[in-house]
Amino acid sequence: MTHTIVGLFDNRSDAQAAMQDLIAGGFIKDDIDLSNRSTAGSGSDNDRTARTSASSVSTSNDGIGDQISNFFNSLFGDDNETATNYTNAASDADAILTVQVDSDERARQAQEILDRHNSMDVDEHSSQYSQQSGFADTSMNKGKTRNNADNMQTIPVVEENMNVSKREVERGSTHIRSRIIEKPVEAKVRLREEHVVVNRRPVNREISDADLRNFQPGEMELTEHAEVPIIGKEARVVEEIEVGTNVTEREETVRDTVRRTEVDIDETDSETQANENTRSKRANQ
Repeated sequence: MTHTIVGLFDNRSDAQAAMQDLIAGGFIKDDIDLSNRSTAGSGSDNDRTARTSASSVSTSNDGIGDQISNFFNSLFGDDNETATNYTNAASDADAILTVQVDSDERARQAQEILDRHNSMDVDEHSSQYSQQSGFADTSMNKGKTRNNADNMQTIPVVEENMNVSKREVERGSTHIRSRIIEKPVEAKVRLREEHVVVNRRPVNREISDADLRNFQPGEMELTEHAEVPIIGKEARVVEEIEVGTNVTEREETVRDTVRRTEVDIDETDSETQANENTRSKRANQ
Protein backbone atom coordinates (compact mmCIF):
# COMPACT_ATOMS: atom_id res chain seq x y z
CA MET A 1 0.00 0.00 0.00
CA THR A 2 1.37 3.42 -1.00
CA HIS A 3 1.99 6.10 1.63
CA THR A 4 2.53 9.77 0.89
CA ILE A 5 4.75 11.65 3.34
CA VAL A 6 4.83 15.44 3.09
CA GLY A 7 7.05 17.96 4.85
CA LEU A 8 6.25 21.65 4.91
CA PHE A 9 9.33 23.86 5.32
CA ASP A 10 9.73 27.53 6.19
CA ASN A 11 13.16 27.48 4.56
CA ARG A 12 13.72 25.95 1.12
CA SER A 13 17.33 25.10 1.97
CA ASP A 14 16.09 22.84 4.77
CA ALA A 15 13.83 21.08 2.29
CA GLN A 16 16.70 20.61 -0.15
CA ALA A 17 18.89 19.17 2.63
CA ALA A 18 16.09 16.81 3.60
CA MET A 19 15.77 15.68 -0.02
CA GLN A 20 19.48 14.87 -0.22
CA ASP A 21 19.23 12.99 3.08
CA LEU A 22 16.31 10.94 1.72
CA ILE A 23 18.24 9.98 -1.40
CA ALA A 24 21.26 9.05 0.71
CA GLY A 25 18.93 6.90 2.84
CA GLY A 26 17.95 4.78 -0.16
CA PHE A 27 14.69 6.45 -1.19
CA ILE A 28 14.05 6.54 -4.95
CA LYS A 29 14.66 9.98 -6.42
CA ASP A 30 11.69 9.70 -8.79
CA ASP A 31 9.41 9.22 -5.74
CA ILE A 32 10.56 12.53 -4.21
CA ASP A 33 9.12 15.89 -5.26
CA LEU A 34 10.34 19.30 -4.06
CA SER A 35 8.31 22.34 -4.98
CA ASN A 36 6.81 25.56 -3.66
CA ARG A 37 3.41 25.20 -1.99
CA SER A 38 2.86 21.50 -3.02
CA THR A 39 1.17 19.26 -0.53
CA ALA A 40 0.41 15.58 -0.03
CA GLY A 41 0.52 14.54 3.63
CA SER A 42 2.61 15.02 6.70
CA GLY A 43 6.23 14.78 7.69
CA SER A 44 6.17 15.53 11.44
CA ASP A 45 5.16 13.44 14.44
CA ASN A 46 1.89 15.34 14.71
CA ASP A 47 1.17 15.11 10.97
CA ARG A 48 -0.53 12.16 9.29
CA THR A 49 0.55 9.43 6.89
CA ALA A 50 -1.96 9.44 4.05
CA ARG A 51 -2.71 6.02 2.53
CA THR A 52 -3.22 7.35 -0.98
CA SER A 53 -1.19 8.40 -4.00
CA ALA A 54 -0.47 12.08 -4.56
CA SER A 55 0.46 14.35 -7.45
CA SER A 56 2.35 17.58 -7.23
CA VAL A 57 0.25 20.73 -7.27
CA SER A 58 1.14 23.25 -9.94
CA THR A 59 3.27 26.15 -8.76
CA SER A 60 1.42 28.61 -10.94
CA ASN A 61 -0.11 31.55 -9.09
CA ASP A 62 -3.45 30.98 -10.84
CA GLY A 63 -5.76 29.20 -8.36
CA ILE A 64 -2.93 27.81 -6.22
CA GLY A 65 -5.01 28.13 -3.04
CA ASP A 66 -7.86 26.17 -4.53
CA GLN A 67 -5.48 23.50 -5.82
CA ILE A 68 -3.93 23.05 -2.37
CA SER A 69 -7.35 22.94 -0.70
CA ASN A 70 -8.71 20.42 -3.21
CA PHE A 71 -5.67 18.21 -2.79
CA PHE A 72 -5.92 18.05 0.99
CA ASN A 73 -9.67 17.49 0.84
CA SER A 74 -9.11 14.49 -1.41
CA LEU A 75 -6.22 13.31 0.76
CA PHE A 76 -8.00 13.39 4.13
CA GLY A 77 -11.50 12.59 2.93
CA ASP A 78 -14.15 13.46 5.53
CA ASP A 79 -11.67 15.00 7.97
CA ASN A 80 -12.32 18.61 6.88
CA GLU A 81 -10.63 20.14 9.92
CA THR A 82 -7.31 18.39 9.19
CA ALA A 83 -7.52 19.32 5.50
CA THR A 84 -8.05 22.96 6.47
CA ASN A 85 -5.07 22.90 8.85
CA TYR A 86 -2.80 21.54 6.15
CA THR A 87 -4.10 24.01 3.58
CA ASN A 88 -3.36 26.95 5.89
CA ALA A 89 0.11 25.62 6.74
CA ALA A 90 0.95 24.95 3.08
CA SER A 91 -0.02 28.48 2.12
CA ASP A 92 2.62 29.82 4.53
CA ALA A 93 5.33 27.29 3.65
CA ASP A 94 8.31 28.30 1.52
CA ALA A 95 8.85 24.77 0.20
CA ILE A 96 7.01 21.47 0.27
CA LEU A 97 8.67 18.05 0.00
CA THR A 98 6.63 14.92 -0.83
CA VAL A 99 7.85 11.32 -0.64
CA GLN A 100 6.08 8.18 -1.94
CA VAL A 101 6.83 5.00 0.07
CA ASP A 102 5.41 1.49 0.03
CA SER A 103 5.57 0.40 3.69
CA ASP A 104 4.94 1.68 7.23
CA GLU A 105 8.62 1.24 8.10
CA ARG A 106 9.81 3.35 5.17
CA ALA A 107 7.16 5.94 6.03
CA ARG A 108 8.53 6.16 9.57
CA GLN A 109 12.10 6.55 8.28
CA ALA A 110 11.09 9.32 5.86
CA GLN A 111 9.14 11.05 8.63
CA GLU A 112 12.21 11.04 10.92
CA ILE A 113 14.40 12.51 8.17
CA LEU A 114 11.94 15.35 7.53
CA ASP A 115 11.74 16.10 11.26
CA ARG A 116 15.53 16.31 11.51
CA HIS A 117 15.49 19.07 8.88
CA ASN A 118 12.92 21.24 10.70
CA SER A 119 9.73 20.32 8.88
CA MET A 120 6.72 22.38 9.99
CA ASP A 121 4.50 21.17 12.86
CA VAL A 122 1.06 21.51 11.25
CA ASP A 123 -0.88 21.20 14.51
CA GLU A 124 1.17 23.93 16.16
CA HIS A 125 0.83 26.14 13.08
CA SER A 126 -2.94 25.62 13.11
CA SER A 127 -3.13 26.64 16.77
CA GLN A 128 -1.15 29.82 16.11
CA TYR A 129 -3.24 30.57 13.03
CA SER A 130 -6.46 30.28 15.04
CA GLN A 131 -5.17 32.60 17.76
CA GLN A 132 -3.96 35.21 15.26
CA SER A 133 -7.24 35.22 13.35
CA GLY A 134 -9.32 35.33 16.55
CA PHE A 135 -11.19 32.24 15.36
CA ALA A 136 -13.55 30.58 17.83
CA ASP A 137 -15.53 27.48 16.89
CA THR A 138 -19.08 27.90 18.19
CA SER A 139 -20.75 25.28 16.02
CA MET A 140 -22.97 22.75 17.80
CA ASN A 141 -22.64 19.02 17.46
CA LYS A 142 -25.61 17.08 18.85
CA GLY A 143 -26.37 19.87 21.33
CA LYS A 144 -22.78 20.09 22.66
CA THR A 145 -20.23 22.89 22.19
CA ARG A 146 -16.92 21.81 20.61
CA ASN A 147 -13.85 22.53 22.75
CA ASN A 148 -11.00 24.68 21.55
CA ALA A 149 -7.89 22.63 20.69
CA ASP A 150 -5.88 24.40 23.42
CA ASN A 151 -8.22 22.96 26.10
CA MET A 152 -8.09 19.39 24.84
CA GLN A 153 -6.50 16.73 27.03
CA THR A 154 -5.06 13.49 25.77
CA ILE A 155 -5.57 10.20 27.56
CA PRO A 156 -3.03 7.64 26.36
CA VAL A 157 -4.41 4.16 25.81
CA VAL A 158 -1.63 1.76 26.70
CA GLU A 159 -1.72 -1.91 25.79
CA GLU A 160 0.81 -4.56 26.77
CA ASN A 161 1.96 -7.33 24.43
CA MET A 162 3.46 -10.59 25.58
CA ASN A 163 6.87 -11.42 24.11
CA VAL A 164 8.15 -14.96 24.66
CA SER A 165 11.86 -15.69 24.44
CA LYS A 166 14.00 -18.64 25.47
CA ARG A 167 17.07 -19.20 27.61
CA GLU A 168 19.02 -22.33 28.41
CA VAL A 169 19.07 -23.62 32.00
CA GLU A 170 20.66 -26.64 33.70
CA ARG A 171 18.16 -29.37 34.48
CA GLY A 172 20.57 -31.95 35.98
CA SER A 173 23.89 -33.67 35.36
CA THR A 174 25.35 -37.19 35.14
CA HIS A 175 28.80 -37.80 36.65
CA ILE A 176 30.74 -40.70 35.14
CA ARG A 177 33.94 -41.94 36.82
CA SER A 178 36.08 -45.00 36.08
CA ARG A 179 38.29 -46.74 38.70
CA ILE A 180 40.39 -49.89 39.10
CA ILE A 181 39.23 -52.51 41.61
CA GLU A 182 40.76 -55.83 42.68
CA LYS A 183 38.94 -59.08 43.41
CA PRO A 184 40.28 -62.46 44.48
CA VAL A 185 40.28 -65.27 41.90
CA GLU A 186 41.43 -68.91 42.07
CA ALA A 187 42.23 -71.74 39.68
CA LYS A 188 43.17 -75.44 40.21
CA VAL A 189 46.37 -76.86 38.67
CA ARG A 190 48.09 -80.31 39.06
CA LEU A 191 51.73 -80.11 40.13
CA ARG A 192 54.35 -82.96 40.01
CA GLU A 193 57.01 -83.41 42.72
CA GLU A 194 60.05 -85.75 43.00
CA HIS A 195 61.30 -87.16 46.32
CA VAL A 196 64.46 -89.22 46.96
CA VAL A 197 63.63 -92.59 48.50
CA VAL A 198 66.24 -94.64 50.40
CA ASN A 199 65.22 -98.20 51.26
CA ARG A 200 67.35 -100.50 53.37
CA ARG A 201 66.70 -104.24 53.42
CA PRO A 202 68.78 -106.96 55.07
CA VAL A 203 70.27 -109.71 52.80
CA ASN A 204 72.60 -112.71 53.26
CA ARG A 205 74.20 -114.00 50.07
CA GLU A 206 77.60 -114.64 48.60
CA ILE A 207 79.48 -111.65 47.23
CA SER A 208 79.62 -111.33 43.51
CA ASP A 209 82.13 -109.72 41.18
CA ALA A 210 79.91 -106.67 40.87
CA ASP A 211 79.83 -106.39 44.60
CA LEU A 212 83.62 -106.60 44.66
CA ARG A 213 83.84 -103.74 42.10
CA ASN A 214 81.59 -101.60 44.21
CA PHE A 215 83.43 -102.48 47.36
CA GLN A 216 85.32 -99.20 47.49
CA PRO A 217 84.68 -95.68 48.74
CA GLY A 218 82.23 -93.58 46.62
CA GLU A 219 79.44 -91.09 46.74
CA MET A 220 76.18 -90.37 44.89
CA GLU A 221 73.89 -87.35 44.70
CA LEU A 222 70.21 -87.45 43.69
CA THR A 223 68.32 -84.21 42.90
CA GLU A 224 64.67 -83.86 43.65
CA HIS A 225 62.41 -81.85 41.22
CA ALA A 226 58.97 -80.33 41.75
CA GLU A 227 56.52 -78.19 39.71
CA VAL A 228 55.45 -74.84 41.06
CA PRO A 229 52.59 -72.59 39.70
CA ILE A 230 53.46 -69.51 37.64
CA ILE A 231 50.81 -66.72 37.50
CA GLY A 232 50.47 -64.56 34.41
CA LYS A 233 47.84 -61.84 33.65
CA GLU A 234 46.28 -60.81 30.33
CA ALA A 235 44.09 -57.69 29.93
CA ARG A 236 41.17 -57.89 27.50
CA VAL A 237 38.37 -55.39 26.60
CA VAL A 238 35.12 -57.01 27.70
CA GLU A 239 32.66 -54.04 27.40
CA GLU A 240 32.32 -50.57 25.85
CA ILE A 241 30.28 -47.72 27.37
CA GLU A 242 29.14 -44.86 25.10
CA VAL A 243 28.48 -41.49 26.74
CA GLY A 244 26.62 -38.59 25.05
CA THR A 245 23.44 -36.49 25.07
CA ASN A 246 20.16 -36.99 23.24
CA VAL A 247 18.36 -33.79 22.14
CA THR A 248 14.55 -33.71 21.98
CA GLU A 249 12.11 -30.85 21.42
CA ARG A 250 8.71 -30.23 22.92
CA GLU A 251 6.02 -27.60 22.49
CA GLU A 252 4.78 -25.71 25.54
CA THR A 253 1.94 -23.20 25.82
CA VAL A 254 2.96 -20.11 27.80
CA ARG A 255 0.16 -18.25 29.55
CA ASP A 256 0.25 -14.86 31.26
CA THR A 257 -1.82 -11.69 31.49
CA VAL A 258 -1.35 -8.34 29.76
CA ARG A 259 -2.83 -5.00 30.71
CA ARG A 260 -4.60 -2.40 28.61
CA THR A 261 -6.03 1.00 29.37
CA GLU A 262 -9.82 1.11 29.18
CA VAL A 263 -11.45 4.56 29.07
CA ASP A 264 -15.10 4.88 30.16
CA ILE A 265 -16.91 8.09 29.20
CA ASP A 266 -20.11 9.08 31.00
CA GLU A 267 -21.77 12.16 29.50
CA THR A 268 -24.37 14.19 31.40
CA ASP A 269 -25.77 17.47 30.04
CA SER A 270 -26.55 20.41 32.34
CA GLU A 271 -30.37 20.05 32.05
CA THR A 272 -30.32 16.41 33.12
CA GLN A 273 -27.95 17.22 35.99
CA ALA A 274 -30.27 20.04 37.16
CA ASN A 275 -33.31 17.73 37.13
CA GLU A 276 -31.38 15.13 39.14
CA ASN A 277 -30.37 17.77 41.71
CA THR A 278 -34.01 18.93 41.98
CA ARG A 279 -35.29 15.40 42.58
CA SER A 280 -32.58 14.89 45.18
CA LYS A 281 -33.61 18.03 47.08
CA ARG A 282 -37.31 17.01 47.04
CA ALA A 283 -36.44 13.60 48.35
CA ASN A 284 -34.48 15.13 51.21
CA GLN A 285 -37.42 17.37 52.16
